[in-house]
Amino acid sequence: MNISNKQPVNQTQDLFAETAADTLVSLAIPDADKMTKGEMRATSSLAAIYGLRMFGMFSILPIFAIYASTLSEKPSSLMIGLALGAYGLTQALFQLPFGMASDRFGRKPIIYIGLAIFAVGSMVAALAMNIETIILGRVIQGAGAVSAVVTALLADLTRDEHRTKAMATIGATIGVAFALSLVGGPLLNQWIGVPGIFAVTAILTLAAIAVVKFVVPNPVISYYHSDASAAPAKLKDVLKNAQLLRLNYGIFALHAAQMAMFVVVPFAITKSSHIDVNQHWHIYLPVLLVSFALMVPAIIYAEKQAKIKLVFVSAIALMLLAQLMFAASIEHFWGIVASLTFYFIAFNVLEASLPSIISKIAPAAAKGTAMGVYNTSQSLGIFVGGAFGGYLSHVFGFASVFIFCSIMMLIWLILAYSMQAPAAVRTKMYTMSAKSDVMTAEAAAKLKAKLAKIAGVIEVAVLPQERTLILKVDKLQDWDESQVLKLLRG
Repeated sequence: MNISNKQPVNQTQDLFAETAADTLVSLAIPDADKMTKGEMRATSSLAAIYGLRMFGMFSILPIFAIYASTLSEKPSSLMIGLALGAYGLTQALFQLPFGMASDRFGRKPIIYIGLAIFAVGSMVAALAMNIETIILGRVIQGAGAVSAVVTALLADLTRDEHRTKAMATIGATIGVAFALSLVGGPLLNQWIGVPGIFAVTAILTLAAIAVVKFVVPNPVISYYHSDASAAPAKLKDVLKNAQLLRLNYGIFALHAAQMAMFVVVPFAITKSSHIDVNQHWHIYLPVLLVSFALMVPAIIYAEKQAKIKLVFVSAIALMLLAQLMFAASIEHFWGIVASLTFYFIAFNVLEASLPSIISKIAPAAAKGTAMGVYNTSQSLGIFVGGAFGGYLSHVFGFASVFIFCSIMMLIWLILAYSMQAPAAVRTKMYTMSAKSDVMTAEAAAKLKAKLAKIAGVIEVAVLPQERTLILKVDKLQDWDESQVLKLLRG
């Protein structure tokens, strides 16, 4: 099944039948500001798949290091770190190729393959009797890298003007899954153990295949979306963008530090407090609640007051402080608790801010490519953090891990401080007419020039083959959207 760049003229059987095929601008129709039932079903079911997959990946983090140390061969911290981070390497290698394969062979078939691979990896880890087999299972898990494909499918199933809302729903679901996993992991561990968690993850993944098959709507047609999919032709420009490279390093460092931390912290908590690993959720829960309570006003302030860089750089500085505190107090229980509190406040702010800043900085027509590189950098950080965290812990002790993380954060702080402040913009997307796919390059250029002259418009991308218009508009300036609609109708 080849993915078409053009939608069919007759869309009477379209999932979004409420939007007529010849509608010039989706926002101009009645109730266009509301998601259709099909869009809501697609968003909620795909978000659930994301969330369950992430919960299975994250829930072992607070307990795995201690579990692995009880295996008969007594693996080193290096091997434990490799087991934690191994999936990041294969995820980085397969993420973009899976997304591109879905452009040629269809979204759902590639998702089935990816989820099946992930389920196989989970069962290999569940049945493992030694750390080497667990590492193999984690490597296989990472090879089922369907995140980019799920994002592309969601783009197929949502109209342009609702895409950001749908993506935000998935982002929020991943955040909630991470928080629940830190509490749920220790609870599940006392009932079914780490092998049981891997087995449950496999079962849930197989159930996710059924959800994709029977619950997620079938797109009438799939095509490339610049805002949601990576394009090889745009990789060079994205990789040459110094501002985006700063952010890619940031997500790499953030997740490297996260994975390195979980090689050490479970041992440190148990050693300093003698609290059983199954009770560690008593520590993570209040820390997470405090961090979420402080994150929300920080993000609102950053967006509403156009202080994104100030909040962003401050969060990195707080993360650096947290790493230094870990290094100095990793042998002391209350020092660990204080460090975790600062860590999660900074982590949550940064995790929420980074995609928003990417969206503001990336060229409107290459956002999907920028996000693909960003996600690959994140996966590489997971692998490097697990491997280096395990090695440093094994050779030099706990504190060395956080000295390593502190150096990464200091570099990031310098890079972030010197970056350009992101413009205070919001992205507006419009579905163009069914005839736009035959628009000439000259006509597209003229439309772009006219749109760029509208007060408050910062950037314009006219994408006839995708039937999409993307605008970045100034959040601090009133602008007349009716002029955009008038130009599109004309």
